[in-house]
Amino acid sequence: MKILVIGGSYFYGRVFVMLAAGRHEITVVNRGTYSMEELGAAQVRGDRRDPAVWKGLSGEYEAVVDFCAYEAGDIRCVLENMPVKPVQYIAVSTVDVYRRGEGGYKSEDAPFEERYLPGEAGAYIAGKVALERETRLVCGERDVAWTVLRPGILYGPFNYAPRESAYIRMMVQQRILPRITDADGQFQMVYVKDAAEAVEKCLLNEKAYGKAYNICKREPETYGSLADALMKVSEEPVRELPMTAQQALEQGILLPFAVRESETELYDNARSIQELGMKYTSLDAGMGKTYRAFRNVFSV
Repeated sequence: MKILVIGGSYFYGRVFVMLAAGRHEITVVNRGTYSMEELGAAQVRGDRRDPAVWKGLSGEYEAVVDFCAYEAGDIRCVLENMPVKPVQYIAVSTVDVYRRGEGGYKSEDAPFEERYLPGEAGAYIAGKVALERETRLVCGERDVAWTVLRPGILYGPFNYAPRESAYIRMMVQQRILPRITDADGQFQMVYVKDAAEAVEKCLLNEKAYGKAYNICKREPETYGSLADALMKVSEEPVRELPMTAQQALEQGILLPFAVRESETELYDNARSIQELGMKYTSLDAGMGKTYRAFRNVFSV
């Protein structure tokens, strides 16, 4: 299958390219920060918002997988300027598009967040909501099948966001691991390889046409279960440091996940299991692989 990947240099997209390059003919369009040729993919360097990038593409692509659409117009620019339309467009969104404060596990049919929330997070959510609508509209105009993937909190090797890696760094370099004693928030994670496999399962899969999928483990994690998993996979003696969330913030320790129950938002993954056949990696197994990957980086 000929696949056009937009983005793909960093985390989620990179893992997908690594997974799929041996089975598909992949071309990656990005700014060219990192070479993709070593992963077995062709590479086109350019700004995705430049129509000339898409007009200059040669050949036909059966599917487009878009990992880095962030602003309204990003998807329209691609599809309006590609010389040959693809059969399917897969857009990577986020579970954050759902309206907050609804309670319970949100299915893919739950309403979008229509409020403009403050800060960078609010702008990100508003952008993703707009792009999901744009995906449906522009694909409908051009008779292109669309699929939207909404991953939960991604973790794993190559994660550039300072989440689990921040704790692994402390474990490797300082031999300590904070344990937040008063956090009652919950959050749902997904091992990045699972999320990459979800993309593959959607490729030219007619069951996935016109569908969105929550991609995450159903069982929520807490700061406590995350600390438990990290302690299990540690390959060196590590001392736990019990502390409150406030004490962690005062010491400059990141709290990248929901700390309070009031911040908790949960998502139903049943559709991904039933229609895509997804099987989700346990936190212990996924964090073990993640720990070993980052340990090699942080121990240098």
